[in-house]
Amino acid sequence: MEELKLLIEKEKPPCVVSVGDVVSRNLSEKNFRPKLLIVDNRVMRSNVEPMKINADEEMHVKNPPGTITFEALKAIQKALEAPHTVKIVVEGEEDLLALPAIQFAPENSLIVYGQPREGVVVVKATLQKKAEVAEILEEMRTNAKD
Repeated sequence: MEELKLLIEKEKPPCVVSVGDVVSRNLSEKNFRPKLLIVDNRVMRSNVEPMKINADEEMHVKNPPGTITFEALKAIQKALEAPHTVKIVVEGEEDLLALPAIQFAPENSLIVYGQPREGVVVVKATLQKKAEVAEILEEMRTNAKD
């Protein structure tokens, strides 16, 4: 978390998004408020006590494991357009929601998520990364139709 805090201070991103309960809680405990927090009240597939993370607005969406629902996509897009901090609580699983967060976040934002037993992953939402994510999302959409 200290390295992440230093990275955020150095990069001064327009926006920080945290995806996952542990990383969101850890950022909150370090007195850092991401613009958007996405949690599912689960850690490593086990239910956990809902975290007391302050946000100006809380949204609830359904997103089954292994999917990205239209409802979740729209909530992320709306949250990133809001002028305040938003927490999205997912019924289901939030793991894949880092992808639309990268897609919709302002350019050069940082999307942060946990990698179990490894640490924290930080993705900078560059134009190249957004293009890569757009391809992945399109492939997922196409495969869902098949």
